[in-house]
Amino acid sequence: MKFEAILFDCDGVLVDSEPITNGVLRDMLNEAGWALTPEECMHIFIGKTVRSEAARIEAHTGRPLTDAWMADFYARRNIELDLRLTAIDHIHATIERVFAHHGGRIACASGADRYKVEMQLAKVGLTPYFAGRVFSGHEMPATKPAPDVYLAAAAALQVAPARCAVVEDTVTGVTAGVAAGATVFAYAPLDDGAALRAAGAGHVFRSMADLPGLLGC
Repeated sequence: MKFEAILFDCDGVLVDSEPITNGVLRDMLNEAGWALTPEECMHIFIGKTVRSEAARIEAHTGRPLTDAWMADFYARRNIELDLRLTAIDHIHATIERVFAHHGGRIACASGADRYKVEMQLAKVGLTPYFAGRVFSGHEMPATKPAPDVYLAAAAALQVAPARCAVVEDTVTGVTAGVAAGATVFAYAPLDDGAALRAAGAGHVFRSMADLPGLLGC
């Protein structure tokens, strides 16, 4: 299929933020009384908002998940991202090529809050490719795994979702892309991507350097 637009997730696809964000979350949950290993924390929260797991957090900590706690999390997260964030390997050349091939019809559609997404894109120098085409699940009726953020991105680009490719790295995100009616390309640098295929990914790849070719660029 010749795709008319390419929709990218942000965390884990454009930027290597997930270990940083989950590290801050794990530290704060540990302080609140819920001891998790880094692997356990990543397994539970990757691809999800913290608030979507509020009931589980409250059950393990015995405390309500307050706005003040979330504000502290965002502040600590942003400090660490500003200090340590890096881009995914090969992403700059890949985005440049995909952007050129599709005449700028690309977007960033993330489940994260807009401040985080735009800050991260600026930090790694990707803002020019996505300016005016950043979509946050926090601003939609429902965030991932619902398809809303991908449907909004496709509508803004005036491309039918079925003519879009979505680039994702989590089961939650793949589920959202599939539900939107797009073809999902799943980035799985560390394993065979079996869980991503099971969620409906049409293609699994291990290096961002391979993505332009897979997309027909």
